[in-house]
Amino acid sequence: MIFEPLDFMARLAALVPKPRVNLTRFHGVFAPNSHHRVTITPARRGKGKPVDHDDQETTPEQQRQKMTWARRLKRVFNFDIEVCERCAGPVRVIACIDDPAVINAILTHLAKKEENERAATPTRAPPAITLIEQQLAQLTRKT
Repeated sequence: MIFEPLDFMARLAALVPKPRVNLTRFHGVFAPNSHHRVTITPARRGKGKPVDHDDQETTPEQQRQKMTWARRLKRVFNFDIEVCERCAGPVRVIACIDDPAVINAILTHLAKKEENERAATPTRAPPAITLIEQQLAQLTRKT
């Protein structure tokens, strides 16, 4: 098939999914609200009552599913947020901010602080004339 460039781009763009859209939808017992999902999925998450498996040892796959977000950060990015950078001591979470209004207030405050710091720093002088510009100026004077 031969396409005009714009037609080809339009057909390619139609194949690209929209951002932040789930491409996989689950129905039946795999649906997120299914009460039977707890007994079927390896992570044992869902709406139903969790099944106790205390008598069984956890496999490495089950341990991966139980990882906290801090352990995942350490595993994927080699960035341990549970250890202090200065003293190498343990760090604990003292607050978790979920309210969008509070998050917005903190971010606007930080943006204003950064803007004030940028305004306080002195501007530097323009760069000096380079050697090439000097030679070009001498050539133009001769002609």
